[in-house]
Amino acid sequence: MPERIIIIGAVALGPKVACRLKRLNHEAEITLIDKDTLISYGGCGIPYYIGGDIADLEGLYSTFAHAIRDKEFFRTDKGVKALTGVEALSINRKEKKLLVRHLNDKIEEELEYDKLVIATGATPVKPPFPGVDLSGVHVISNLHHALAIKTSIADGKVGHAVVIGAGAIGIEMAEALTDLWGVETTLIEMADHVLPAALGKNISAVVEKELRENDINVLLSQRVVRINGDKDNRVTSVETTETTISCDMVVLAAGVRPNSEIAKDAGLAIGRYGGILVDPCMQTTDPDIYAGGDCVEVKNIINGQSMLMPLGSLANRQGRIIATNINGGCEHFKGAVGSFCIKVFGLGVAKAGLTFEQAKSAGFDPIYSMVAQSDRAHFYPDSDFMYIKLIADRNSRKILGIEAAGPQGDAVKARVDAVAPLFQYGATISDICSLEVAYAPPYASAMDIINNAANCLDNTVKGSHVSVDVQDFLEEFRQEKTRVLDIRSKIQAEPFVKKYGERWINIPQDEFRARVQEVPTDEPLCLLCGSGPRSYEIQVILAAHGITNTRNIQGGYAMILAVHGPLD
Repeated sequence: MPERIIIIGAVALGPKVACRLKRLNHEAEITLIDKDTLISYGGCGIPYYIGGDIADLEGLYSTFAHAIRDKEFFRTDKGVKALTGVEALSINRKEKKLLVRHLNDKIEEELEYDKLVIATGATPVKPPFPGVDLSGVHVISNLHHALAIKTSIADGKVGHAVVIGAGAIGIEMAEALTDLWGVETTLIEMADHVLPAALGKNISAVVEKELRENDINVLLSQRVVRINGDKDNRVTSVETTETTISCDMVVLAAGVRPNSEIAKDAGLAIGRYGGILVDPCMQTTDPDIYAGGDCVEVKNIINGQSMLMPLGSLANRQGRIIATNINGGCEHFKGAVGSFCIKVFGLGVAKAGLTFEQAKSAGFDPIYSMVAQSDRAHFYPDSDFMYIKLIADRNSRKILGIEAAGPQGDAVKARVDAVAPLFQYGATISDICSLEVAYAPPYASAMDIINNAANCLDNTVKGSHVSVDVQDFLEEFRQEKTRVLDIRSKIQAEPFVKKYGERWINIPQDEFRARVQEVPTDEPLCLLCGSGPRSYEIQVILAAHGITNTRNIQGGYAMILAVHGPLD
């Protein structure tokens, strides 16, 4: 008798399991079940459909050859039975039966299985403040939501929008609404910086500036109190702890919650974040039931703790492993390091590993470097600045995290992708200092930015480099708690000397050794060059002369421009 495999959920992981398993075992009877009628789509592409980068909704659920991935496609092309508009109600583990309900006629039936796969995904969080059910308040969960939002905007019904939550979906939606449709958009985040779960404040500040420069009204450290509506039950404004914003549309992007209820009700183990617990084989606590995708918790390779990682890319990799193991293989999913990337208007952003605060909370003693450098050879015509933050444990020197941003997104992602696989091997600062990466002037510098980020971190750990973040420097300088020693050319520094007087000292690098005696020794100084390396050299020279009350501004004036803009 052919083996019977039932898969609950037919968006990302489910179809991957079904199609691979059918290739491995042609005789298997595979049934995909989903309560929606639209299946096997790229949910991560929804903001790009709303923003116009993807012209038609069908583009999200069609193949490279333009075949529509519907239940007929799975029957004819893949040999898989797909039941759409069917909701899974409960699992009878003892008898290996799944109770389902057909939503069109409410008929219930039991389906027998040999192996069961739970791929139920996650549901957007609806915060408990008043007004979340008003007309004009949307979540982003499926293609129906996407179509509703785009139709409403295209009909001219939306002039002002509020997006609640500045995570990836929130930022992508804010860009979509503003960039194509010209909707005046406000982005509200209760944390003190955007992308708070992914980035520290350094790189996050670069993202925030990009959002503001593209006319997004960013409100940080504000909590939404309620969404207000009119007599027709339509949204009119969003009220926060500090202000009220008039709007015609609200998009809730406050995170997602794993759809693990059916697993919990069946007695399967659930983790601290509400996701289904699985072993490295992607098996639940029932060996005949597997789970993967957004509904499970995965191991963080760096700190060993569990985490949620709702990404279609991860779901597809897990789906392949599940199919292999159901067919008698022994593949393991080792965990994840939280690799992440996003496009924010003209800026590419990527990260992997822990942020500084996450590393600290996990019990590490984190230390980091922040560098600004050309992503290509500096003499190459289209070179541009990239900004990288590299985080390590002070004692073990193990790399804990990397964050990067720059206008050439492929280059940003490439640097993070070069480091991400090394976390599982306990790579150290020294490993990244000597990391071999490909070089040609159109793609990189001879000393790549990733190597220099590690070199800077190595100098910091050893104590020869004492630094200050741009944000901290700007605040201290505003409060007149520090002076600047600018070692750039006279032409570059002159506007600042004129504006700030004695608070801004300029001794160009080529004159410095002859004029080192002019440096004041009785007050703190912040050292500044174009991007940081030259002012570090000056810090070493000053230390040799016994002057140690200096801090190098990380990333130099390039980083000031990236997070603040011109000072003159």
